[in-house]
Amino acid sequence: MAQATTSTWALAEAERAFGKATAARRRASLLDRLRRRCAECRRLTVHHVQGAAAGGVVRDIPLSAITGSLEPNRAAQFDREFRPAPLARSRWLRVWQAEQRGAGLPPISVVAVRDGYAIRDGHHRVSVARARGALSIAAAIA
Repeated sequence: MAQATTSTWALAEAERAFGKATAARRRASLLDRLRRRCAECRRLTVHHVQGAAAGGVVRDIPLSAITGSLEPNRAAQFDREFRPAPLARSRWLRVWQAEQRGAGLPPISVVAVRDGYAIRDGHHRVSVARARGALSIAAAIA
């Protein structure tokens, strides 16, 4: 019975965090429209990198250094600040709960581009980490 209560509480906390993140995305979008900023400026940048191998050195990188994505489909689910769209809800909640339980999540996969990184794998992990207030994340850099 205690386990059911704990998981119910964790799910409610994840739902609340997701609601805050999506509301922040909507507010930012509205503010950008009122300031007449282009719609493209709100989107997560998609980089096209040829021949980048997966894996590489694993180290902590600042979340603020992740400036884009290599995956156009995933990029559509997040804005420039990695705030999720409603479409990302179920996976986002599972990642939040896994992190809450202390599950060992694998490092994200990134590629160095210009003065930052483009994410190959781990969009939801980055979004959850930002929502939790983390400053860095473990990443395999190619």
